[in-house]
Amino acid sequence: MAKYERKVYQHGTLGMLVPGLFEGTMTVADLLKHGDWGIGTASGLDGEMILLDHVPYLAQSNGEIRILKPEEKVPFATVHFEDIKDSFKVESLTQKELEDKILADYPYKNVFFAVKIVGNFSTVKTRVVEKQTRPYKTLLQVADEQAVFESTDVSGTVIGYFAPKMFQGMAAAGYHLHFLADNKSIGGHLLDFKIKEATVHLQPFTTIEQHLPMDNQEFLNKDLDIADMHDQIQKAEG
Repeated sequence: MAKYERKVYQHGTLGMLVPGLFEGTMTVADLLKHGDWGIGTASGLDGEMILLDHVPYLAQSNGEIRILKPEEKVPFATVHFEDIKDSFKVESLTQKELEDKILADYPYKNVFFAVKIVGNFSTVKTRVVEKQTRPYKTLLQVADEQAVFESTDVSGTVIGYFAPKMFQGMAAAGYHLHFLADNKSIGGHLLDFKIKEATVHLQPFTTIEQHLPMDNQEFLNKDLDIADMHDQIQKAEG
């Protein structure tokens, strides 16, 4: 695989998590063959993965940050090799202001693209779901058991993706961003932030590689009812 092709790789789908398919189905070692940057979760929905420059950090619900071992497994993750197309500096912007600015300034509303933000943040608010054990609950039920963390005046990195609305279910439509502080004091799925000063990097993708766990019998047997999947994803990711 050429390192600099503009391709995003995803193992599993967000829609699979909705009914509770939380068991890991790909090792971290295998996942890292497909990207150096990205986001995901660990087996049992045990925390929020933040993949930064080939290092797979995991933010856990107890507030600790650790590095995932190569043999550990993920049920869902999205990764890519970095080949940044656009970069710009920003100051004093809220999360919504930045997200709106990107879509106003760049013609990317109908494509997948990666977002990386490196800099100083006035405020950061993240969430991390608690590790689940069998029998697994639904994603929406688990979202009610999340730990929420807040920090002020913190430097760090945001990594994540934008998915067009037509791909809701495969991914979370809109932005799906994770954060890790430089000093590892806070990390997780981003609920809100305000940038003090930072550089924003964008990488649009021409190709999506979707990988499904064909050797997992539980996935093959599961009836994935999409009737209210979109609503559940929106509530769980909020």
